[in-house]
Order: sequence, then structure tokens, then C-alpha cells
Amino acid sequence: MAVQARRITAYLGRLNSIRYKSQSLCSSTSQFQFRFSTFNLLSDPSNNEFQNPPTIQPPIDESHVLNQLSDLLPIRSSATVPEQLTYEQLEVRAVDGFLTPEEKLRGVFLQKLIGKTAIEQALSNTHVELSVDIVAKVVNRGNLGGEAMVMFFNWATKQPTIAEGIDCYHVILKALGRRKFFDHMVGVLHDMKMEGTSPVSDTWEIVMDSYVRARRVSKAIQMFGQLEEFGSRCDTESLNVLLRCLCRRSHVGVANSFLNKIKGKIPFNSITYNIVISGWSKFGRIGEMETSLRAMMEDGFDPDCLTFSYLIEGLGRAGRIDDAVEIFDSMKGRGCEPDASVYNAMISNFISVGDFDEGIKYYECMLRNNCEPSMDTYTRLIAAFLKARRVADAIEMFDAMLCRGLIPTSGTVTSFIEPLCSYGPPDAALMIYEKARKVGCPVSLSAYKLLLMRLSRFGKCGMLLNVWDEMQKSGYPSDVEVYEHVINGLCNVGQLENATLVMEESIRKGFCPSRLIYSKLSNKLLSSNKVDMAYKLFLKIRVARRSENARRLWRDKGWHF
Repeated sequence: MAVQARRITAYLGRLNSIRYKSQSLCSSTSQFQFRFSTFNLLSDPSNNEFQNPPTIQPPIDESHVLNQLSDLLPIRSSATVPEQLTYEQLEVRAVDGFLTPEEKLRGVFLQKLIGKTAIEQALSNTHVELSVDIVAKVVNRGNLGGEAMVMFFNWATKQPTIAEGIDCYHVILKALGRRKFFDHMVGVLHDMKMEGTSPVSDTWEIVMDSYVRARRVSKAIQMFGQLEEFGSRCDTESLNVLLRCLCRRSHVGVANSFLNKIKGKIPFNSITYNIVISGWSKFGRIGEMETSLRAMMEDGFDPDCLTFSYLIEGLGRAGRIDDAVEIFDSMKGRGCEPDASVYNAMISNFISVGDFDEGIKYYECMLRNNCEPSMDTYTRLIAAFLKARRVADAIEMFDAMLCRGLIPTSGTVTSFIEPLCSYGPPDAALMIYEKARKVGCPVSLSAYKLLLMRLSRFGKCGMLLNVWDEMQKSGYPSDVEVYEHVINGLCNVGQLENATLVMEESIRKGFCPSRLIYSKLSNKLLSSNKVDMAYKLFLKIRVARRSENARRLWRDKGWHF
């Protein structure tokens, strides 16, 4: 028995020496070269450590040692160590596992790969399931250059999950135009022609509006003259697109001059004149509006309700409310029954001068004449009531809008909640929020943050937690701003333990709250004689700030993790 124990001790000693040597070998051989989600296990046969091992003793087969021990100890012979680990046997966690799909795809271009084939192979190795939404996020965010954006787009259109169509081209054209990569934008237009995809009016609106927004108005007009090179025609529809882009960006003078220049070369319609009249209406230029109206009537087009709405709005901006009322009263005599756009113009004019009662009269007149109010009608009235802090009237008008089946957009609901969260308690904002959710209106993340901020300030902790829970159920992730609002609200009502738990959760998710929020919580913990809890929180915050500083440093150098 003693001899057997000595044999076991000897084998264990030799096994111990093998373990340390194997660790030193693994530290020199298990080097991984990785680029985002691609791992390559390096095995260099020319490495000197493999040719000239620093050990004096010959290598010992570890399986032989285990076989010898199996005779002495109850160790199964099947528990052998494989001689060489393959890539499939290595259970490693991808370093880009916490990145979003668009960040993985954009990260390929940070590697400075040489050659189109290498870049496309790296993009394929990300194993991202592409969609048009992901393509839009890749090209619209980050700091990719024009060439990289086009290269990524060309690769994305070859993937089976991306359906070929004009909508996908609109995504890349809008992204290139927003960043003023006009040469690449024109190149994509040529590619569309080669692929047999014909541009539509929305395509040219994206292109021309990109030029006009960049104050390259002459280039937009030049592009209009080159439409035939891209498979389109210089017709009335494309002309209206150009005029709409010019008037939208306040270049109505250029639009009017260009309209006079091409008169007789391209046929006009009533929409053409209405676009120019609407441009002058924004500035209250009564003389130019009348000139365009006369030209419209001389060309054989009678003014419609849209024309009268622009005239009434222009007169209101010029301070001539009485003239606007006169035109409104004369519409029926001209055989034109006012519609919602005309009533909206009258309501806006009286709201702009602070006469809410007269504006409500035109709203009631609209209802009596069986003219269905539009979303714009209620938006203007509610926004005006909120600005004047007539909250009860605003909520009543909001209820009337919902009763008529008009569901506001998330941006509209946010515009209602924002002023309510700037004064007074958050009860009215919560009413708008709950009514909107009840009818199925989506609530934006900005609206949730506004509500959390206001509830936190007033210490309404129960409502705050309910809104936070509903926000998460709606699919919005909690960021550092959301956590700060929740922590601040819990501190205000003295729930320090819960506030500490929320802060620890934010730290675990990689968010480090601001120094102001941390100081507030720490001081309250110390004043409540919870020194141990404050000290543990301090240690976690110190580590979180180090990680945050490291991430900020690498982001400044171009990395995004």
C-alpha cells in the first residue's frame, strides 16, 4: 500500500510539471487574431518556441500518464485529452456579441481591408440577417465615406434577403445626399439605369432636395435638365417636384424665375401655380401672390380650395385678417365650397393674433357645414391651447379628435406631451399619454423620457415605475438617461435601497450614471447611516467609470465598442 502511494505521488508530481509546462506552451500558442466576429487560430510552424522548446526533459505524453493513473485510481480510460483542439471544439464568445447588426457591418470598414473581395468576404462573415431597415441604419449612422456606403449597398443588394426595388435605392440616395456625396449619388443613378430600374417622382425629389438643402440650387436646376440621361422626362410632374423642393427651402424667388423662363416649353397645371403661391404665402408677399394668381387664371386654371387656403394664410401672415375673412366669405359666390384646408387657414390666422374664440367659431362652423376636420385642424388648436396653458381646452379637443377616429402619430403625441412637461404637475401629460395608448397610438422614446423626467421631479414613484415598465414592454431599451430619471425619483421619495438596486442594474448594463445623480444617492445613503451600502456602491461606480473612460477613448480613435 505504501509502494502504491509512492507511485501515485510520483505520477502526480510528473503530471503537475506537465500542467505548468502546458500552461506556458498554451500562453505562447493560443494567440487569436480577430476582427470583430471572425476568429483565426494562428498556428505558425516557423515559431522558434516549437522548433527549440526551452525544456530539457523530453515531452511526456499526457494520455500515457492518465492511463497509468487509471490502473491505480478509479479514472475512466475514456477521459482522455484530445491531442489537438479544432476550431469547432473551442467554445469562445464572439467579441462583437454586444454590438448591434449595423455596428458589426460598419465595423468591417474600420479594419482598412484592401480589395473589394476582402471587404465583401468580411461583410459576409458577420452573419447578419440583412433587411432594408438594417441597410438604412448602416448608411444613415456612423461616419462611413461615400465609397464605403456605395460598396456596402452594392453588396447588400446581392443578398437574398434584400428585395430588389426602387425603395432600396431611395435609402442610399437619401443617405448620400444628406452627407453631400453628390458624385456617388449620381453614380447610383447611373447604376439604376444600367440595372433597368426607372426613377420615379419620389426619386427625383430626394435628389433635387439634397442639392437644394446643400444650397446648390443651380445644380438642382441642372439636374432637372439632365433627367433624360437617367431614363426620365422633363414633364409637368418633374417640374412640380423641382418647384416643391425650391419653395420648401425658401427659394421661392428662384422657383418663380425658373417658372417664367420655361413657360411655353413645358405645360403647367394648377398644382404648378399652387406650389409657387404657397411659397410666397410663407413670407406674406401679397403682391407676388396676386401676380401668380393672375397668371394662373390667364392660363385657364380656376383657383381651387388649396389656392384660397394659401391666399388666406398669406394675408394672415401679412396682418390683413379682414381681407382674409372677405376672401373666405366670397368663396361660395365663386362656386367653391370651403374645405378643411381653408377652415384651417382661418383658424390659424385668428390663433396667431390670440383670438381663440373666433378660431373656435370657425371650427364649429366647419362642423355645422358637414366639413370633416382633419388631423391638422386639431393639431393647430391643441398646440395653441397648450401654448396658452389652456390645458382643459386642449384635453377636450384631444378627446374630440380621438372620437372622430383620428389617431395621431407618435411625433404629434410627443409635441403635446412636451409643453405639458414644462410647467405644472404631470397629470395632464399622463392623461394624454394614457388616452393615446388606449387607442393604439405608438408613444415615442422621447415622450417616455419626458414623462419619466417629470414624474421623477414630482416624486410620483408609483406612476414612474409603471411608465418605465410600459416603456420596456413597448420595446424601448433603457439607456443612462432613463436610469437617471428612475434613480432620481426613487431618491426623492426616500427609497434608497431600490435606487441603489437600479443604479447597480445600470452599471451591469454598461451605463454609468452622472456624478450629480451618484452624489445625490451617495449623500442620502451616508445621511441615513448606510455607510456599507454607500461604500460598495462607490467601488462599483469606480470600476464603471474606468470602463466608460476606456470606451470613450477607443471611440475617439474610431472604434465603437
